[in-house]
Amino acid sequence: MGSQLFSPLTIKNITFKNRIVISPMCQYSAEDGFANDWHLVHLGSRASGGAGLIIQEATAVSPEARISPADLGIWKDEHIEKLKQINRFIVSQNSIPGIQLAHAGRKASVSAPWLGNKKLDFTQGGWQTVSASAIPYHDDEPFLPEALDKIGIQKVISDFKAATKRVVEAGYQVLEIHGAHGYLLHQFLSPLTNNRTDEYGGSFENRIRITLEIVEAVQTEWPKNLPLIVRISATDWAENGWNPEESVQLSKILKEKGVDLIDVSSGGLVSHQKINIGPGYQVPFAEKIKKEANILTGAVGLITEAKQAEEILNNGQADLILFARESLRNPNLPLDFATALNDDIHWPKQYERAKI
Repeated sequence: MGSQLFSPLTIKNITFKNRIVISPMCQYSAEDGFANDWHLVHLGSRASGGAGLIIQEATAVSPEARISPADLGIWKDEHIEKLKQINRFIVSQNSIPGIQLAHAGRKASVSAPWLGNKKLDFTQGGWQTVSASAIPYHDDEPFLPEALDKIGIQKVISDFKAATKRVVEAGYQVLEIHGAHGYLLHQFLSPLTNNRTDEYGGSFENRIRITLEIVEAVQTEWPKNLPLIVRISATDWAENGWNPEESVQLSKILKEKGVDLIDVSSGGLVSHQKINIGPGYQVPFAEKIKKEANILTGAVGLITEAKQAEEILNNGQADLILFARESLRNPNLPLDFATALNDDIHWPKQYERAKI
């Protein structure tokens, strides 16, 4: 009897060889949205390292959707060629290539972390940001985000749709819509960042509207036999913000709409959040959504050990385990975890002589 962590999971027409997912992690290493050899090696090494699913970092659906000028993009056809090469390699390693489509909203136009993660003004190569409402992330920012009008909202929706067409052409087999971490869709979801009085603000039904419209637009281009994921922040960790009960409610609706799995994270919306961080601190949210919305979930957040991941699956708290920083520390994390769990898994033949 093998471990749960290394058991396969089938969603629609895709079978993941194990439950280990490489979480989308920004590399801040692109130019004009183009992937390069850094992305090939970064993503490819995690595929050869044994992960079942590799989700590419937040990939912008338009230039203004980028977090930083160095983010990956998929807003033009020219981006596709390099992404195809990366995906071919991932598939050659018996792993599944996925992508996270994103719009940063008011959190856009900042420098890379090693350049200070500072809001860029127009003289520094920055650009006008947009949001649900004209509320800045930090009070001292050089300009306010613009509240999207109806035309702007329609542009965002059509950008996601056009990006999805390119995602299909580039050979991705899983698509994740980014609705978490304080980026644009999350800015609409939460009353802390959405004080609109039109059909996109106020009630729960109005605040979730753009997310549902984007899901529907994506589904017009995304094959029905491939998995569709939505990532959400289950709570804002702030008073009067988006909360776990609303997350369950949204997840039920997303399931009805044909979404296959909820990637459950938290926080990132407001600078005054107060997070109780500890090992597996977000797992209870994944469990709550899985049980109350009756939908597959992915758990993420300070999951660093094989036995910890195995326990989450054995307890029925989630269906997939996503690894971010731990996989940065160790690209071969699945190979090590298999050893820790006494599972005999396939290694790349080039590495077999190191297998214990």
